[in-house]
This record gives sequence, C-alpha cells and structure tokens, in this order.
Amino acid sequence: MTKPVPVAASAAVSFATCDLCDTHKSDGSGAFRVLPPVFRSFGAVQKFSGRVVTVKCFEDNSLVKDAVDSPGEARVLVVDGGASLRRALLGGNLGAAAAKNGWAGVVIDGCVRDVAELARCQTGIRALAAMPLPTEKHQQGQRDVAVQIQGVAVRPGDWLYADEDGIVVMTAPFTN
Repeated sequence: MTKPVPVAASAAVSFATCDLCDTHKSDGSGAFRVLPPVFRSFGAVQKFSGRVVTVKCFEDNSLVKDAVDSPGEARVLVVDGGASLRRALLGGNLGAAAAKNGWAGVVIDGCVRDVAELARCQTGIRALAAMPLPTEKHQQGQRDVAVQIQGVAVRPGDWLYADEDGIVVMTAPFTN
C-alpha cells in the first residue's frame, strides 16, 4: 500500500513534471525550463505549484522573512541565495509562517534549518541542504527581480511546478 503524497491546496491543476517535460522536451524558446536535480524536499507537501515571487539575497534572510510573513496567495517563493551552504535562509518559524500565510511552496538556492520543524509545515519546501547556522539580518537583497537558480533563469510571474521527480518553470500556467 502506498502512502498518499500531500499536495499543496493550491495545486488545483493536476500535473506531473515528467509529463510536462515530455510535452515540452523540444522547446528551445526558453519558455520551459527544468531546474537541476540538486534540491532536497524539506516540507510536508511534496507536490506544489504556483506563480513565482522572487527574492535575491546572500546569507541574509530579511527579505525571505518579509515575504513569508505576507499573504502567499498560493504562490511559490523562489529564493536566489547564491547557492550558499554557509547560512540557512529558512527555518522552522519562517516555514510555519509560509504555511500559515498560504504560500504553496518555497524553493531556495541555499540552505534551511530546523529540519524536523519544516517536515511538519504544510507547504512545499525545497533547498540544497540543511545548515544549522542562521543568517545575519542586514535588510539586504532584492525582491521581484529575475534570478538565476542553479544557472536557470526564473522571473517573477513565471509558473513553478514541483513534484517527486523535479522542478520545472514555465512562462505560462499549465492547463490540462
């Protein structure tokens, strides 16, 4: 018997990233992008999707906190943390805030902490690794700018789809 996979409440559209890749495998326009398979799942929700909001920061999670403390409206926060493995950009408190405020998911090109707490958060959370060291708060970074996540362009307003097989980004929402 297989265990049901929690799905973000925002995932009203049924999708599988493998099917999306099959459909768009010849797309050379840049409208369909696949993130490299370097992200680990940390949240209770394994499958999620939504419109992208971006934050660009390096070892300072002030703007991440501001974002998850605001209404998520079933969107996905994509954080360009410069792939830093030295500081965690999201922990248990911010993961709980993301879930409480209706974020479908958070994808971080960087680290998280409080892994046991994040595993109980009813939202999707993907990051490179766990790191117990928190950030310093200097209110530095940018929001709603185009970012590079593991060499892949992600823009505010893109659509992100994540499941057990991977993460894809599209310029327009998938409709089935």
